[in-house]
Amino acid sequence: MTLDPITLSVIQAGLQQVCDEMDLTFSRAAFSPVIAEANDRSDGIYDATDGALIAQGAGGLPVFVGTMQYSTRTLIQMIAQGRAAAPQPDDIYIVNDPYLGGTHLMDVRFARPFYRHGTLFCWLSNTGHWPDTGGAVPGGFSASATSSEQEGLRLPPVRLFKQGHLDEEIYAIICSNIRVADQRIGDVKAQAAALKVGEARLNALMDRYGDATVAAAIAELRHRAAAQMRAFIAEIPEGAHRASAWIDSDGVVNEPLEIRLTVQRKGEDLSFDFTGSSAPCAGPMNSVRATTLSSVYLAMRHIFPQVPISAGAFEPLQVTGIENTFLDAHYPRPVSGCAAEVSQRIAEAVFAALAPALPDRVTAAPAGTSGNFALGGHDPDRGRDFVMYQLSGGGYGGNAGHDGLTNGCSTIGISKAPPVEIMEQAFPVLYHRYALREGSGGAGQQRGGFGLDYEVELRRGTARASFVMDHGRFGPQGALGGSDGAMNEVAVWQNGTPRTPKHLSKAQDIPLAPGDRVRVRTPGGGGYGDPMRRDPQAVLTDVRLGRYTPDQAATLFGVIMTGEPVAIDHAATTKARNR
Repeated sequence: MTLDPITLSVIQAGLQQVCDEMDLTFSRAAFSPVIAEANDRSDGIYDATDGALIAQGAGGLPVFVGTMQYSTRTLIQMIAQGRAAAPQPDDIYIVNDPYLGGTHLMDVRFARPFYRHGTLFCWLSNTGHWPDTGGAVPGGFSASATSSEQEGLRLPPVRLFKQGHLDEEIYAIICSNIRVADQRIGDVKAQAAALKVGEARLNALMDRYGDATVAAAIAELRHRAAAQMRAFIAEIPEGAHRASAWIDSDGVVNEPLEIRLTVQRKGEDLSFDFTGSSAPCAGPMNSVRATTLSSVYLAMRHIFPQVPISAGAFEPLQVTGIENTFLDAHYPRPVSGCAAEVSQRIAEAVFAALAPALPDRVTAAPAGTSGNFALGGHDPDRGRDFVMYQLSGGGYGGNAGHDGLTNGCSTIGISKAPPVEIMEQAFPVLYHRYALREGSGGAGQQRGGFGLDYEVELRRGTARASFVMDHGRFGPQGALGGSDGAMNEVAVWQNGTPRTPKHLSKAQDIPLAPGDRVRVRTPGGGGYGDPMRRDPQAVLTDVRLGRYTPDQAATLFGVIMTGEPVAIDHAATTKARNR
C-alpha cells in the first residue's frame, strides 16, 4: 500500500499521541513521587511479532527506548516456547527481571496485548520505577550487593491481570516481599490504567484510518527511520574513533571500571566495539545486554535527534565486544546501577569518541549520574514505615553553539527531581539547601553547565541511607580542549561529624538519627573547546552573577578583572592569554 505524505505524517503523530496520553495518565494517577512528580516512567507501542518499537511517549525515559523493545520481544518468545502463559484480551503481564531485557529490579514493566477483531495487532507496554522491590536496603540501591537476590524481588513474566481482573494471589506474593506495600496499589492501578487508555486511543486511531492503513504506515515509518539514520551516519568520517569512560568503582572493589570503545563507520552502518572493557564486576555496576544496547541507541538519539523514535533507527547500529565484560551481565550478577549509572558512562564514551568527528553535533560529557539516593525508615508521627527515593540533576556539557545546560536531567531520561515541598510533606525530612553548584562546570570556550547542591536532614524517627551514584572519582569529560566538570561529592553528618563514603559516590545502610544530614553536590558538565578562547564578556557575566570569582576567571579563562564593580582589564587579559 502506498501512503501519501500527509496521511503518513498524521498517523505518525497519532501513534505518538497515544503514547503521550499513556504517559500522562500514568503520572497523574500514580501515588509515588518518583513517578507522579519525577516522571520516572515510559509508555510505548511494540510489534506483535518481534517486539520492535513502533512508538514511545515523548516524555518517557530515553533509556527505555531499547530495553522495553527487548523485554517485549523476550515475552513474545517465552509465550511461543510455552514458558509464559498465552495472552487473552485484557490480560496484563508484569515483569522486572533484568536478564530478560530489563534494567534494574525497581523498573517494573507491564505489557498488555492489543487485539483488533480478535487478532493480536501489537503490544502496549510501560515501565515505572517503584520506590522499593525488597532486597537488602530500602529503595533497592544496594551499593555493595554481590548477587541479584540482595537487590530485591525478581519477577518473570506473569499475568498480574487476567482478563481485566487483578490476580490477588500474585499481588499478595509481591506485597509480601516489598516495603511500604500498602502504597503500591496506587502505582499498579495507574500503570494498568495507562495501558487501558492506550488501548482506547489506538482503537480510535485505527477506526479512523483502517487497520491496513495503520499497519502500512508503521512499516513505512520503520523503513524511513533506518534510512534517516543511515543518512546521518554518512556525516561521520571513515576510520576508527576511540574513547574510554570510567566508573568510580563497583561498590565492592574500590577500583575503577573502564568502558573502552571503538566507533567505526562501515558503509551505511556504524559499529560500536567495546572489546577491552573491564570484566564482570562483583558489585552492582554491571549492565545487562538490553541496557547496554539501549545506551548506545540513546546516545545516538542525542547526537541525531531528528531521527524519529522507531526500531528502524537502531538497525544501522551494531554493538559488539561486550561478551565477558561488565556490559553483558548474566544472572546472578547484581545490576542496580546499570540503568541509572553505567548506561550514562556508555553514552559518555560514545560522545567522547565522536566529538572530534562531529564537533558541531556532539557535546562534552554531561553530569552523567542520576544521583540515586534512597532513604528508608520509620516515621513515628505517622506510625508507618517509609521509603524515599531522590534523584537529582547535574550540568550538561558545553557544545559548539552554547554553554551547557545547568541542573539538567540525566543523560538517560527526562526525570526531574521531585519538588522539595512534596518530599517534605511525604517524608520526615527537611531540606536545608537546594541550590545550583556554581562554578562546577568545566572551563571551555563554551563552559559546562552547573550541578546541584542540596542538603537534607532527617527530622524524626530512624532511617538508613544508601547511595548508588558516580563521577565521584572522575569528573565529566571535557571535549576538544575543554576541562572536565567538577566531581560528585557526598557527605553524611552523623552526630555533627561529617564523613565521606569509602567509595566516594556509593554506600549503603548508613544509619541516620534525627538531626543527621546528607549533602550531595552533583557534577558539572564538561567544557567544550579551549577556555582561553571564551568570550571575555561571557566570563565577566559569570563573575558578576557570582558563578566564578575574579581569581577563578583569571586561572580558568585567562580573563583579568579589575575594579568594583568588576570590569575586564583588556590589556592584562591579552597578555595572560598570549603567554
